[in-house]
Amino acid sequence: MIEARPALDPELAALVAAQQHEGGQDFVPDDRAAYFVAVVDGRAVACAAWQPVPEAGVAELNRLYVRPAFRGRGIARQLIVAIEEEALAEGRPVVRLTAGAESPAAIALFQSSGYDRSGAWFTKRLAALVQ
Repeated sequence: MIEARPALDPELAALVAAQQHEGGQDFVPDDRAAYFVAVVDGRAVACAAWQPVPEAGVAELNRLYVRPAFRGRGIARQLIVAIEEEALAEGRPVVRLTAGAESPAAIALFQSSGYDRSGAWFTKRLAALVQ
């Protein structure tokens, strides 16, 4: 189950700490961002966030992390889809993100999710929501 969470949620904080332990970037809560947590059997096991950027119609996906024991189960892809739906509903039909070259699994995930790479950015233009 994917749940929206506030930036200062303790389970989100634990996931961010685990991500940083694996070499992720420092975390500074941002009021403009929307944060999501994936819950499996009552435990928060993954997180992601998105935020609008100054460019019209563009959202940035960031903070995507899945605990190692839960990788390979499609959880990251579910978070990506949830964020894409939220961004599109907010009038942001373009989602972009960066991924470190040291992460071949992340790069493969983004490309298989329809993101095109251009330099350091991966970008996807979303189809309109069906009403």
